[in-house]
Amino acid sequence: MAPKVKSAALSAAEARRIVLHAQGFYAVPDGANREVLLSVARRLGAIQIDSVNVLVRSHYLPLFSRIGAYDRSDLEALAYRAPRRLYEYWGHEASFVPLELYPLFGWRREGARSGLGTWKHVSRVGLEEKALVKRVRAAFARGPLAASDFEEGKGSGSWWGWNDTKRAVEYLFWCGELAVVRRRSSFEREYDLAERVIPKRMLAAPEIPAAEQQRRLLLIAAGALGVATQADLRDYFRLPASDCKQRVQELVQAGQLRPIAVEGWNQTAYVSGRVHVSGPRDGSALLSPFDSLVWNRERTHRLFDFHYRIEIYTPSHKRIHGYYVLPYLVGETLAARVDLKADRAAGTLRAIAVHYEPRVKRRDVLARLRADLEELAGWLRLERVSLRR
Repeated sequence: MAPKVKSAALSAAEARRIVLHAQGFYAVPDGANREVLLSVARRLGAIQIDSVNVLVRSHYLPLFSRIGAYDRSDLEALAYRAPRRLYEYWGHEASFVPLELYPLFGWRREGARSGLGTWKHVSRVGLEEKALVKRVRAAFARGPLAASDFEEGKGSGSWWGWNDTKRAVEYLFWCGELAVVRRRSSFEREYDLAERVIPKRMLAAPEIPAAEQQRRLLLIAAGALGVATQADLRDYFRLPASDCKQRVQELVQAGQLRPIAVEGWNQTAYVSGRVHVSGPRDGSALLSPFDSLVWNRERTHRLFDFHYRIEIYTPSHKRIHGYYVLPYLVGETLAARVDLKADRAAGTLRAIAVHYEPRVKRRDVLARLRADLEELAGWLRLERVSLRR
């Protein structure tokens, strides 16, 4: 067993090890079946979903980063086939969330009904176009539909080009009236009435007070983050700032969160339960841009001295590191950024560029990176790796 931290403060190195352990980068399970996938999802509390497919859709990567190659259809089965163990909802962003957390998002569903916590263009329809919302909901009595199945729901294609029918569908999803039953080959959500997707035991569960829901989510976030500031805790499940401040105070008073100082951090950090620092870590992993280890960019910089921004939406001539850049974790350091593309027509995983951090010697990283790229290529069923040094 790792030694218990005796002081009331953590060094920067201790904090990094606690975080990496909490995020599942120490314990590599034996095998990669559905139960293993589910255990990782439960440890994280949310796996962010993203549609960009230049490499592989982002939500498949966090599991690969932690356990290695697995059958992606197993993750889809957990989310979209009975008995469901995960479901889609707004956890951090659009996320796979363990089904047992469904009762803890009642505050978000209720807030959406009154226009809180949704985009303005979505909440406006819910509040001002009640007849439309009622008509859209009634259409689902016949079975699952995507927003594009409504003839009048075909907007310009972008989120901001949605018309009111498509916004009504999204409003009903936020409110919990609809749930995602599957994703189509186009990656479009297909919805059904929540009572036909979410198990009855969840829908019929006794109501938990909203404050208690948020406290439980904060404790899940604290467990997943390892050590975190109040802002880190709030960001994990995107709680309202004012609610988070009060809930954190309540958890501290109840002894469920403990304030602790971290070297180099300007804000008070918090831990839950007993804190243990793991020994040195020697593994390596390519990380999705939306992995929960790095999705909070300010926290990533604070923990790893790694300034990370994704440049998908940056004009190509202004990009510094590339289009789809994965941070590369080596031991306890974010050592490099790798711009990756799956060239499926050529059967090749292309590392378009590798940018090493200033303190990193590329000869110490290159052989390990090539091995990790070979493993990634095999998982993606690509025949070869093209690595520009």
